[in-house]
Amino acid sequence: MNLFYYLSTCDTCKRIIKELQLPENVEMIDIKKNLLTEDQLNSLFSLSQSYGSLLNRRAQKLKEIDKSNLSEEKIKTLLLTHYTFLKRPVLLFKGELFIGNSKSTVEAAQKKLHG
Repeated sequence: MNLFYYLSTCDTCKRIIKELQLPENVEMIDIKKNLLTEDQLNSLFSLSQSYGSLLNRRAQKLKEIDKSNLSEEKIKTLLLTHYTFLKRPVLLFKGELFIGNSKSTVEAAQKKLHG
């Protein structure tokens, strides 16, 4: 299954969607309207092997949390609690995971999508 997790109100996500020109076989999931389920998160974790790699460390809500003891289990709970904690966008395409909006990540996703 090919999935693209994004935030519809995020200008960066909008820009990347245009840039990537996602094929029709990629299901787009707006994480604000459809919070991550535990099954979806477990699927992402199975590829990334780290909840920390999925955490948006710039999230405003993270300022409200004691970051000194952010265990993988605590991060998992955060990711399931509120959409803002997911680093975005996240593309799962043909078994490969692309997390975030760095130039290198977007380029790698583009290459995977369109060769």
